[in-house]
Order: sequence, then structure tokens, then C-alpha cells
Amino acid sequence: MLRRLKVDNLAIVEHAEAEFGEGLTVITGETGAGKSVFMGALTLALGARADASSVRDGCREARIEAEFDAVGVDGFLEDQGLPPCEGDILLVRRVISASGGSRVWINDSATSVQTLRALGDRLVDIHGPNDRRSLVDEDFQRDTLDRYGAIDLSGYEAAWRTLMELKTRRAALAGTVDVLDEIERLRSSVEEIDSAHLSEDDEEALTTRHAAAAHAAEIVEAANAATAALTGDGGDAAYGGGEGQPSAADLLVAAGGSFRNMAKFHDAANDWQDELERIVTAVQELSRTVADSVSRIDADPDALQALDDRISLVRRLKRKYQCGTVEEILSLRERRAQKLSDLEDRDVKIRELDGQIAAAETAVAKAGARLTAARRKACARLGSDVTAELRDLGFLQAGFAVALEPREPDATGCDRVVYRFEPNPGESSRPLAQIASTGEIARVMLAVKAVIAGHDSIPVLVFDEIDANLGGETGRAVGEKLRAVARHHQVVAITHLPQSAVFGDRHFVVAKAVSGGRTRSAIKAVDGTARVREVARMLGGEKATSVALRHAQELLAAAAAR
Repeated sequence: MLRRLKVDNLAIVEHAEAEFGEGLTVITGETGAGKSVFMGALTLALGARADASSVRDGCREARIEAEFDAVGVDGFLEDQGLPPCEGDILLVRRVISASGGSRVWINDSATSVQTLRALGDRLVDIHGPNDRRSLVDEDFQRDTLDRYGAIDLSGYEAAWRTLMELKTRRAALAGTVDVLDEIERLRSSVEEIDSAHLSEDDEEALTTRHAAAAHAAEIVEAANAATAALTGDGGDAAYGGGEGQPSAADLLVAAGGSFRNMAKFHDAANDWQDELERIVTAVQELSRTVADSVSRIDADPDALQALDDRISLVRRLKRKYQCGTVEEILSLRERRAQKLSDLEDRDVKIRELDGQIAAAETAVAKAGARLTAARRKACARLGSDVTAELRDLGFLQAGFAVALEPREPDATGCDRVVYRFEPNPGESSRPLAQIASTGEIARVMLAVKAVIAGHDSIPVLVFDEIDANLGGETGRAVGEKLRAVARHHQVVAITHLPQSAVFGDRHFVVAKAVSGGRTRSAIKAVDGTARVREVARMLGGEKATSVALRHAQELLAAAAAR
């Protein structure tokens, strides 16, 4: 959901900010008031191409900031290396320089316009007089049909992946020009890796052993001094336990004698004596642990050299095979061994793969036929449902149909999905891409969205003057459809029709004024009396006459009651 849109120094907008909510939001205002500027600001926040001429005269840059609910974008942000959302808010900022160029931030992290555009496609779907791309896009038409029909693609997709993997393997075998050289190269690398006998111990464990061996003398000296200090068994006086220096054991024995003497007159000393015995045991155990650990350290120079050689070998293999870890080297070895096996018996392998490919193609054909049958059933229902919606939107005699055309199989199936529209009886239906009227396209989109609203994953839908050149009952029907879609999505609609505007859950008015010789456009929320006056203005009265005001009140009341 779009929560907030803030615009600074864009065209005639000096500063404006609007907070949005769930349901249907309508934006109205006189022609030229600046509604298109706010629409442009939103598209810029979604990754649209920036134009330096859009920066307000006299300003260095324009700024657009948009806040969205963060639902469903965490995976995308992680894939792009962007920071996660805080407080479930996704923050987008776009700055356009008057000297050219723009900068983008997502969650305060700089990124590219391409990344912003990819994110925007997941957040908002915009439809208006100049936007017909998504409805006539072949992928959109197919995906919409599949969502509407709840069509399970998993079986076909699995069959297709299997076929592609087999064809890739065959191409790799058949495309090897100098087989003998390639066999020798693969065999050499497999043998080299095998001879290294790599294991997980060649990572951190090897480094740890090397560090211990390199400093063996220092470790042994320090350990001996420590055990001497603990037990009094020889050692360096500097650590305690040497000549004239009592060890920890000596001190504990002395303390034990003192506690035994005290216990004759002070009962608490018995507990202290018990605690001291536990400490003595712990000290003895620590001393044994240190001695045991140090005894396993090999100070032999030959052993250190062997570890040096091992580390050098592992590093050389990582560099040679461009792998970051031993695990990656071993994985590379498995892939090369498989390819080596294939090449050594290439002719046999190719024949085997040809048989497997034939079987996989049959599986794809069968899965594709099932997919086509499921889509064909959904086509009839979707066509009927959209046609019914179009009746409400003023196309009383129009027809909408979804056709399937056969095509070569690909990752999406064996069909091309085509939306067809028949605006008038007696005229042949045509693909939507051939419809010239943007008004027709916009209303068809609204009808489609009304039908699939519960299946569409894009959270925000924006309709820009979708009711242009309409009026009366058709305008009312458009408003009702927008409100129906808004039960499943957040919908923002820019409209000139009062019959549509009255269905909004919230209402913004864009107005411009001249101050200090400069034109400024602003957006503000209206409700109550202010909303009644705006609807009255839309009904045709610059001056809110009693008749226009009464009509506006009636429209708002009727919309609220529906």
C-alpha cells in the first residue's frame, strides 16, 4: 500500500505531501491544476525516466519521496543487496537534477533506476489514457488467465526443466570440437584434485594446526610455566612456583590448614574447606588438561614444513580453479568427472540422451496438452465475466473473449493467450493491441481488474482518468467498479467525473494559485462540506449554487448507500 507521497520542486509543485489509506482514493481538480504532475511524481518514484526540464524553474533539483508498506518485498531487497525495511515501511527517494541525471535511494541505500523500476513493477500498476502496455502485453494476458483459473503450472514447468537440462547436456557433448584434448584436460583436473585428498579439515582446522606448529616452542614454554605455577612442579619463577615462590598448590594447602584450625571455633570454615577442596580438584584438572594439550603439539620442523606445504597446495588449487572454499573445489571435481564420463563414452551418451530427450518431449507435450485444456476452460469463464463487467461500464453490446493460439512450446506452455474485443455488434473481434481508443482500453482494463481483483498480486492500482469522455450512469458504474476493486487492492483514481469521485473512501483536490508572481500547485484532503463543494464544482458550477450543492449531496449520499 502507498502510505505517503511527498513532492518538492517538480514543475509547478513547490512543496506538497499527501497521506494515503486503504480502499479507494480519488484525486480531482480543474484542468491544468497539476494532477498530471502528481501522477508524474508517482511514476518517477517507481522508476520512470526522469527529465531535467521537469525541475521547477530556479531550483537545483526536484525531490520525490514515497513510503509503501513493506509486505512482499523482503526477498527482492535481499537479492539486490539492499537493506531490509524498518517498521514495515519501504522508503523510496528520487532526486532529479536540473543539470541532468537523477539519483535513487531505497531504504536510504543508493541504488540504480533499473532496480527501482523492477521494484516499482511489484508495487504499483498504473493505467491511464497513455498507458496500454500491461493489458496488451502477452505475458500479462497469460498470467492473468492463469491466476483467474487457478491453473497449476508446476507439472508442466517440471517437465520443461527436465527437457532443457537434457538438451543442454547433449549440446555440450555434441559441441565439443576436440574431444581428446577436452578429455585430457578434464582427466588432469580430476586426478589433480583427487591426489590432493581434500577434506573439510583443509580449511580452519589446517590453519589452526599450522599456527600451533609455528609457535610450538612458545606454547610449550608458556604451558610448562603455567602448570608449574599451578602445581609447584618445577617451572619458571617469573610465573610462580619457582625458587622462593609458592605455587598455587602451596597456597591452597596453606589455606586448607588455616580453615581446619578455624573450624574448631567457627562453623562456616567447614563450608570454606569443602569449597577449597573443589578448587584444588579444579586446579589439578586444569593442570592435567594443559599438559595433555601441549603434549600433542609437534615442534618438529619437518611437521611445520608439511603443514606449510599443505596450505600452499590448498591455496594453489583455489586460485587455479577459481574457488573460494574446499567444498567448491570438490563440487567442481564432481561436475568435471561427470562431463569426463560423458565424453569418454560420447557416442553412447548422445544416443542415450537422444532417447531421454524424446521421452522428455513426449512428457512436455502431454503436460502442455493438460495445461491447454485447463486454460481453455478458464478462457470461456474469463471472457464471460469480463463481458458482464463491460456491460456495466457502458459497452452494452460489446464482447470480450480470450483465445488460445498454438505455438512452439516454451517455459510457459504451448499456447499464446490473446485477449480479443468486439466493441460493436457485427464487427469482428480484434486483439486488444489493435484497439485505437485509449478510453476503450482503460475501461477494458478496469473490467479485467474487477474480475481478477482477488487473484492479482500487485497491491496498488492507479487509474488516471479512466472515465474520460464518459458521464451519467456509465460514470457511476465506473465509480462502483473502482470501489469493488478497492476491496482487494489500494486504488488511486484521478477523475473529472463527479459520478465516479463520490465513491472514494478519501478525496484529494489539486488546485493551483499564483503568489509572488509564481504559480504553485497543492494537494489537500477534503471531506464534509469541502468535499460537497468540490463535487458541486465538478458538476459544472464554478460558483457552488444551491442546486449544485444539493445535487452533490445527493450523489455522495447515494454512493454511501450503495
